[in-house]
Amino acid sequence: MTNALTVTADRTRFLRLALAADAVVTGVNGLAYLAFAAPVSDLLGPGAGPLRGIGAFLLAYGVAVGLLAARRTISPAATRAVIALNVIWTLGSVVAVVTGAADLTTAGAIWTIAQALVVGVFAELQITGLRRTRTN
Repeated sequence: MTNALTVTADRTRFLRLALAADAVVTGVNGLAYLAFAAPVSDLLGPGAGPLRGIGAFLLAYGVAVGLLAARRTISPAATRAVIALNVIWTLGSVVAVVTGAADLTTAGAIWTIAQALVVGVFAELQITGLRRTRTN
């Protein structure tokens, strides 16, 4: 028995949209960090080098999530991995702000919490979408 879900418009559409939205937002964020690392660094606080590294990660992650969303079948295990990484990112962002580990400006702290909320919402939408794919 396979662990993949057969595509049916009524069961996977919500999950597919949640994954695709995550992919687009994450990819655009990654591209912005890569293309504008110096000015973003001035605004948010971390150095341009770390922002480029984060940008590269986000771009690759966005592409991977986009490929998952576009597959004919959506793997529940891969979806759970995306959800787990989104939760880790959300918690890590909050820890970075609370501990001051990322040397964020005030704008950077606000941005980090805002994006953590967005990523947390993506995780929740993906959890909901995954639940909707189950047959009753």
